[in-house]
Formats: sequence, structure tokens, C-alpha cells
Amino acid sequence: MISADLGKPLARGRTADIYQWENGRVLKLFHEWFDLADILFEQKLGQQVHLSGLPVPAVGEILYVNGRNGLIYERVIGQNMWEAVQKQPWLIISLARKTAQLQAWMHATPIQSDLPLQRHRLENKLKSAKSLPDHLRKDSLIALSTLPDGNSICHGDFHPGNILLSPDRAVVIDWIDSSRGNPLADVARTSIIVLGAARTSQIPHYLSKFIVRLFHLIYIRTYFQLRPGGGAEYRRWLPVIAAARLSENMPELETWLLKLVKSGLR
Repeated sequence: MISADLGKPLARGRTADIYQWENGRVLKLFHEWFDLADILFEQKLGQQVHLSGLPVPAVGEILYVNGRNGLIYERVIGQNMWEAVQKQPWLIISLARKTAQLQAWMHATPIQSDLPLQRHRLENKLKSAKSLPDHLRKDSLIALSTLPDGNSICHGDFHPGNILLSPDRAVVIDWIDSSRGNPLADVARTSIIVLGAARTSQIPHYLSKFIVRLFHLIYIRTYFQLRPGGGAEYRRWLPVIAAARLSENMPELETWLLKLVKSGLR
């Protein structure tokens, strides 16, 4: 075990805290309850995605620091895209387009990996969503069964908060929910996250509705310009993805998500 005075974390998260580390790297130090097997999976996945050429941080070794498991990453100096939108709202058009360009690049990139299947992840989420009424759970599972599989790498949590902007590039982080599946389901997931952000404390009130909706509109238009077709299928994915997000214990979004599920599955 390594004993170290890590100082103040650069960031805090639900599963881990981020600390500055030596040689231009950071230490993602996981909380005690987080399973080592999941950290090993994140390490393997991060290395495979990095080898694909996608703009992601390089992944290093696993360390045991101060009684907790940690994973070393390349440090990317910069702000996330939500922070950039708040500080420089006049950049919203270019940032929304950049979001779509990154996701389209990801969906077009072949990767050799034993990623989990997207369909299995979604089935598990639908079955575990406690706030999803049984009749809507059944309808969501039926709707999912009618939607096609895919073979693209899907981030699973792709949104502006997971895009870091450094002076020379944009980098996508937090790949732990990635899977192999249908890219339109991944786009629907981004839509649900972005539009839902206006209904939480993630986005200040003065930016919430107009800015988020404009960002989303530009993002969606740009994505389908880059990868034409699929608009109707994307809309079929929206209620299924909304239902799956109910598994994530976000009470401030439950009413809105349930409304999307009910209206979309009619």
C-alpha cells in the first residue's frame, strides 16, 4: 500500500475522487465500497478505447493508496463543456456541433473489445427501476425487444459534462457505462441527459431552458447531418432510454421521465 499526502482533490464524484499525481497524471481514487473488478474493467476498457485513436485520456496502472484502490490517468488540463457554455455562452453553437462531431466519430470507429452488450445493460436497468410502474416496465421491455441491435461503441453517458476542453483538443472521459450496441440509443441517451440537465441544479437557472434547448437542437441537427437517417428510430428509443434512466435514483427527474415514457410508448 502507498501512503501519500494527496492534498485537496481536484474533483469529487459519486464513485471516486480525483487527485493530482506525479508526471502530469491524476489518480482516480475510488471509494472503499467500489468493487475492484469494476476498476479492472474500467482500466481494460480505457486502454482499448485509447488504442482505437479516439480522444480519450491514456490509462495507467492500478494503485492501492491510503487504503483505497486507485487508477492512474493522463491529466487533461481544461474545463468541461458545461462549464464552458456557462462562462462563454456565445460559443454554444460551436460547442454543440463539437459534441455531435465527437459522438459521430466515436460511433464510426471500429474497436476490438469484449464490451458488454447495450441491450443487456438496458434490460437490467428497466428491470431494476423501482419508480417505473410494472405496466410501463412491461411496455418498455416490449418496445426494447422491437428495436435493432448495433455494433458501434456507445459511451452510455455521453454529455457535455464528460467532455473536457483543453487548449488543443477535446477529450471524452468516464467510459465506465460504455457498451456495444445501437448508436441511436446512445444519441437518445445524450438527449435525455442534456434536456434533463435543465431540470436539475447542474445548470444555473439563468441558463436552463433556452440555452439547453438551443444546445440540444444544434447537437441533434449536426449529428444527423453527419450520420443521415435514423430520425424515426431515434424517437422510438427516447421513451425506452427515459425508462431506463429511472433506475439511476434521480428523484428530481422522475416526473419528467415518466411523462416521456408514457407519451412515447402510446
